[in-house]
Amino acid sequence: MLRNENFRFYFYGSVVSDLGTWLQNTAQVLLAYRLAHSVFAVALVTCAQFSSPLVLGPWAGVMADRFGGRKTLLGTQIVSALIAATLAGLEFAGGLTEIGLVIGAILSGLAFTFALPARNVTVRRLVDDDEDRVRAAFVMDAVSYNLGRAVAPLLSIGVVHWFGYGWAFTGNAVSFVVFTLILWRAGRFGEELRQRSRIMDGFRIARRERRILVLLLMVAAVTVADDPVLVLGPALASHLGVSASWSGWFIAALGGGSVVGSLRRSKHLPSLRLAATALALLGGCMVFFVMTPWVWVSVAAALGAGISCLVANSATRTLLSKAAGPTRVAAVMAVWAIAWAGSKPLASLSDGLLAGWIGVRWTGVLLALPALIPIAVMIFAPNFGRRLVRGRTRGGRTEAGPTPAYALPPGSEIPVTAG
Repeated sequence: MLRNENFRFYFYGSVVSDLGTWLQNTAQVLLAYRLAHSVFAVALVTCAQFSSPLVLGPWAGVMADRFGGRKTLLGTQIVSALIAATLAGLEFAGGLTEIGLVIGAILSGLAFTFALPARNVTVRRLVDDDEDRVRAAFVMDAVSYNLGRAVAPLLSIGVVHWFGYGWAFTGNAVSFVVFTLILWRAGRFGEELRQRSRIMDGFRIARRERRILVLLLMVAAVTVADDPVLVLGPALASHLGVSASWSGWFIAALGGGSVVGSLRRSKHLPSLRLAATALALLGGCMVFFVMTPWVWVSVAAALGAGISCLVANSATRTLLSKAAGPTRVAAVMAVWAIAWAGSKPLASLSDGLLAGWIGVRWTGVLLALPALIPIAVMIFAPNFGRRLVRGRTRGGRTEAGPTPAYALPPGSEIPVTAG
């Protein structure tokens, strides 16, 4: 994919931006825990950052359709840079409180909400809508995000320790500026496809096409299952008798696993079975992550969870993109943003509340359970599963239908990168 000059510029810019994002994400988690010494405080900040997609996701898809992915993405990067710079200024002045962190997270989440579908549309456009290239481009985009999650947490710990939290926020602001400049260079060609879509288009598509709905539910299950690494990390580290800063190692291992998973090519096709298997492995890894008494086993489990997470995410994202096609991709990916990021605040609040009631470890186990549902359906109720994903709704009833045109036929020899 890096042979494509425009995508290469985009990829380098997104790597810088994602590094900055995780630099700040890790710093704000550590700062929230330091200010309040509470899992709920960490959950509140995380919830605030990811609440916007749950509410405004459909409007984000409409904006990407009407103004074009590149222009929308440029605008969100500029706004995000200003928000991060403001947080840095408040921290340098000694005025950044827990409430300030929550407000900053909400504003960052707003920009993030509108960036998500715009990013998907931009990636697809940069590779000329060729389905093989689209699949590879989405994998590379996931690598960018997870490379940031692998490298930046440890870098953030060092920055916070030696220089202070303000410099982590500053680094994020600079990364957004860099991505804006690179994105401007990468996108200066041709006219973008624009169309007038409606807010509920993505939901209507998901309601009519059960395969898309199932894929979106699987996307949400990935987010719910891997949430304990971020929210429960500091408290789990304390339970294991190590410093709360070890949560940075957990986050880095999760991101590192995703990067490792992208390095090898798999002979498996992007399918619901592949996604369900990866989800089950993710759930198993998360159980090990929270239940083991040894910190290095938790790190290894987070690494395995990252590999499984990449496989599940890229398989579902590729299948959703193929199901939607070029004309519906913004609408469907707006709902994908709700499933992927909008489920994050619900998972984070659940983590924060349940940890005080049933403990950190059992909370992690409980949030891992949804990841096991797809594979359980395939094993114990395969006929029901097949009817579900091949059915369409009409008049409120599910009707069996032919295999969709976007489903990959048996025996296809198209390879897919692991993840």
